[in-house]
Amino acid sequence: MQQPPLLPDVALARVLRLAKLDGTGALVLGTIFALVAASAGHFPFAAIGLLAAGAGAVELHGAALLRQADPRGMNWLIASQPFLLLVIFVYCAVRLWLVEMPPMPEQLQALLAAGAAQWHMSIENYLRVLNRLTYSVLAVASLFFQGGMMLYYLRRRKSVEQALAAEDHV
Repeated sequence: MQQPPLLPDVALARVLRLAKLDGTGALVLGTIFALVAASAGHFPFAAIGLLAAGAGAVELHGAALLRQADPRGMNWLIASQPFLLLVIFVYCAVRLWLVEMPPMPEQLQALLAAGAAQWHMSIENYLRVLNRLTYSVLAVASLFFQGGMMLYYLRRRKSVEQALAAEDHV
């Protein structure tokens, strides 16, 4: 049984709530990532963090435009998602290209040795496989999440524009 479409005002309220949550999350996490990377001297990763924070700011700007009854805000919300996805893909690519094996505490070395032995690999190869797996999963999960967010915004565009047009006439 199919549910009736959302009322335009409800769609607008949900879009604004989601944009605020998602944009703030990207802004805060990107900023923290940039600060941590910069403090460690990893300036390419600091730049990636700043770009992710920028994607969050783009989304928050779109929400602010919608609150001012400017329908261009939907363009900003939609555009923020592929931009953030591109930033995440670049991060994953850099992490896959520049594999950096961190020093391991002694307690973890025994666990790594056991895992590597189970797969008949050296510890270094085992860590490389884990690195590839981790960043590949992050890239695929991001594709689904950011793609889903973009589709959500695209599907709500007409309802949001109707709600904004109704506000103009009031």
